Amino acid sequence: MNPVLRSSGNFAADRRYDYARGAAGGGDHAAAADLCEQALELAPDWAPAWFALGDARAAIGDAGAAEAAFSRALLCDPDDSQGAALRLARLRGETPARPPDAYVRDLFDQYAARFETHLVRDLAYRAPEILRDAITRACAQTGRAMQFRAALDLGCGTGLMARAITGLCETIEGVDLAPAMAVRARASGLYAGVEAGDMVAFVAARAAAGVDLVLAADVFVYCGDLDPIFAQARRVLGQGGIFAFTLQRAETGGYVLGPDLRYAHTLGYLAELAARHGFVSLVCEEVSVRRDRGVDVPGLALVLAAP
Repeated sequence: MNPVLRSSGNFAADRRYDYARGAAGGGDHAAAADLCEQALELAPDWAPAWFALGDARAAIGDAGAAEAAFSRALLCDPDDSQGAALRLARLRGETPARPPDAYVRDLFDQYAARFETHLVRDLAYRAPEILRDAITRACAQTGRAMQFRAALDLGCGTGLMARAITGLCETIEGVDLAPAMAVRARASGLYAGVEAGDMVAFVAARAAAGVDLVLAADVFVYCGDLDPIFAQARRVLGQGGIFAFTLQRAETGGYVLGPDLRYAHTLGYLAELAARHGFVSLVCEEVSVRRDRGVDVPGLALVLAAP
């Protein structure tokens, strides 16, 4: 959470908010809603309490009250570091093209210190290994050497993808929307450079046909409309260059925003984008790159080539 939002400035309101979160964690959403309302009597413009109230009202099944609370949270925090706009979209049956930058940035800034431990140990995260294996098979299929001159790692996090392909690239550059993640990626020593910023702008700043590998490991779950990044990836990849990524799989709808506020994409949507931007599919397979509550999350791994 944005540091400015962590406290209301009123100790009693903060305590009631903490109690509300505890009640919600224990499944007592009615008590959570009541405690949030008590907090808001003391701090009426505190976005986190409005957001928690929205969650509690939604859990109770009061969609109208939840929508009103999330709308007020957004009004109090226009940058939307908590993702109120995504909650509103879910309630209204809408699918925004992308989440608010502040939401993704703040989510992963908070997550950075425990990112690798939580992903690998708790969620059995394996996207980097899955992508390396898929790229190996794609190279064998085309007779391409498993060596790359220049690579881009989109949403690089702390550097897990770069670690998985150590020795395969002469240089690799990374980008992550969260500054705390970018700091950790730089500290890994695996990158020629790491930027904190938007991945589409990062790729757009590279020269045409200037790289031969673009990677996105479990990144597109935070982006609905993938057309801009497909266009930029195709532009910067030289002949025979590879675009490899994982994402969550949807069955219908092109791309959808799930209850976990992560996007899932259909195979048909991806095939249409690949064709539109002149990619050739080398590998397309159903995978699961992580687990959620002990259950494999359905996903896809794709390796596309620039002919």
